[in-house]
Amino acid sequence: MTGPVGIVLGKELREALRDRRTLLTSLVLGPLLGPLFFVLVLKLTLEQSVEAQDEAVPVTVANAAAAPNFVQHLRESGLAVTLQDGDDATIRGWIQAAPELVVVRITEAYAERFQAAAPAVVMVYADGSRARAERRARRVQEAINRWSAVIGGLRLQARGVSPALVQAVVIDTVDVSTPSARAALLLGILSYLILLLTLVGGLYLAIDATAGERERGSLEALLTVPAPRERLIYGKVLAAATMMALALALVTLTIMAALRFMPLESLGMSANFGPAVAGSVFAVTLPFALVGAGLLTVVASFTRSYTEAQSWLGVVMLVPTVPIAIAGVLAVKPAAALMLVPSLSQHLIIQGLMRGEELPVVWLALSAGSTLALGLALTWLAGRLYRREAILGG
Repeated sequence: MTGPVGIVLGKELREALRDRRTLLTSLVLGPLLGPLFFVLVLKLTLEQSVEAQDEAVPVTVANAAAAPNFVQHLRESGLAVTLQDGDDATIRGWIQAAPELVVVRITEAYAERFQAAAPAVVMVYADGSRARAERRARRVQEAINRWSAVIGGLRLQARGVSPALVQAVVIDTVDVSTPSARAALLLGILSYLILLLTLVGGLYLAIDATAGERERGSLEALLTVPAPRERLIYGKVLAAATMMALALALVTLTIMAALRFMPLESLGMSANFGPAVAGSVFAVTLPFALVGAGLLTVVASFTRSYTEAQSWLGVVMLVPTVPIAIAGVLAVKPAAALMLVPSLSQHLIIQGLMRGEELPVVWLALSAGSTLALGLALTWLAGRLYRREAILGG
């Protein structure tokens, strides 16, 4: 690209690539480490979930002599049973000393009420404020409910009544979702992460190329060259958009590589984010880079210093994510009309790609067209704003 736009574009990119601070924050800390941190946290969470399913939950049973068959059922349910006598106050002391402990206390009247076919009471003690203790308590309660169902069925059979009579309706759940669709539900935040880190990629270049140069006094010299001011600003916008495109490429590649180490298969899921999907995500999101660059440049034109621009643009970066948040709360369904909303259309399309859905070509065209139109409008507005003489004075 030649002319004033190309010259400014090359100048800004060279300066950005020479500045280690800008390079580190724009292309390393955000696009590379951001997805890696997210996937690492999610990986650890999934591994803990899988371990929790296979864990032999430790449970302490008090007054076990009153219900030996019940205790044996707990052992056969995969629980690691420990027998230890204690009253209510003693059990509370145990849990205070070991907050993740779960204790089942068989009441003194259990045997008498059980033999009389009356509801026998067992008490489950756990610290509900501890996530692990709460999870273990649910496992214990499920085992107790199974024991209750078995005994209830045997009592009905002993009286000549079929246990099926008390089940008027039987629920048979059929999950028709695909493994990739279930994974997309879990990884839904990735689209938000992609858009946000794309903006981060060009944030510091947009600040330095506008408010930063104004603060240093170099903007006045640049705008006095014999070329239309708007073309000079177009070069700055394109430079910021190029950095955002580089950040977008790094984000998609990092996510694609990191998801290979996710234990999704153990939960019946699969991450549909291979090279083809990653390439499609990049192509769909690429027009959004121009919107981000134009928006940040417009906002930076009203600031007087680098610090002020940094403060304002940190808030402005959240604006494109507002439609995504609203759509998530309202649980909106993809539609052609929504493809006219930049950022929201990219979010919905990325979700569809991760689910392996076939998306209408019209949707893709509307998304790309509306996003590019907004990006060009913001770029034009930035050029108009920098034609003002007041721009040099802040």
